[in-house]
Amino acid sequence: MDLSQITLTQMRYAIAIAETGSFKAAAERCFVSQSGLSMQVMKLEELLGVRLFDRSKKPTLITSEGEGALAQMRVILRELERLGRIVEEEDEPSGIFRLGVIPSLAPTLIPLFLSDFMARYPRVELKIEELRTEEIIDHLLRDTLDAGLAAIPLLESGLREISLAHERLFAYLPPGDPLLEKKRIRQGELHDRPLWMLSEGHCFRNQVLSFCETAAAQSESDGVDFESGSFETIVRLVDRGMRATLLPAMVAHSLPEPRREAQLRRFVDPEPVREIGLVTAREDLRRGVTEALAASLIEAMKPILGGEPSRMKILEPR
Repeated sequence: MDLSQITLTQMRYAIAIAETGSFKAAAERCFVSQSGLSMQVMKLEELLGVRLFDRSKKPTLITSEGEGALAQMRVILRELERLGRIVEEEDEPSGIFRLGVIPSLAPTLIPLFLSDFMARYPRVELKIEELRTEEIIDHLLRDTLDAGLAAIPLLESGLREISLAHERLFAYLPPGDPLLEKKRIRQGELHDRPLWMLSEGHCFRNQVLSFCETAAAQSESDGVDFESGSFETIVRLVDRGMRATLLPAMVAHSLPEPRREAQLRRFVDPEPVREIGLVTAREDLRRGVTEALAASLIEAMKPILGGEPSRMKILEPR
């Protein structure tokens, strides 16, 4: 069996068929004629000595013999792409860099660092996608993402975590709330009250629940069962005099100063914080861009987050 005649194009065509389940759709994805794609895949099958696809089925199915071959083709193409990234890193940070950001960080953190980073590293093309924590982990482990901005620790053996900052959590209270008479409040003072929280699947919700253990049980006690994916919606509900919530410091900083002074309260020590980190695969082949990005993020957050709390309680995101 002479495999030296197998081409990268043939492997890309075969993978496109496997992913679309159709020769026609694969040809459209690869911008070639269906007959041209079909001919190249037939040559690939001849060289391998196996039939990769059952063409009698719709959608086109991968044969049992083809499963292993296609899996190895994916590995070959992925490693070739990784080789290209290593070469790109030789001079200075450059090339496409795929970054996932959790929803509770994206609206505040991306505007903080993006323009300065792109001005400093014009050869880097950032592709940013808002993803939940579990999605970031999955993409990193499948090598479809270069890094993720998330709350850590994630405690995943296949991933590397770079700690960037500790972000305080504040209580955001409705106007006239008795707790506003205090400069700082205690953790237990929120335990028996309903809180507005982000919806299921958001790691910030898990952190709030770990700090205010009875918040979920109390959240329907006033006749309303509502969870949001947006801090903006939650803030407006609090401003209307309904319930309290917890806000991370960067969200709190985005509020108008009069509301910050009137309705935000810090907690007594140890203050609750979430640890913000940049997460990559353990074998990080884009280390040049990763390190440049980490430095830019730390620099961008420092003026807002200020110094570290003297005593803090790091809330786990999972």
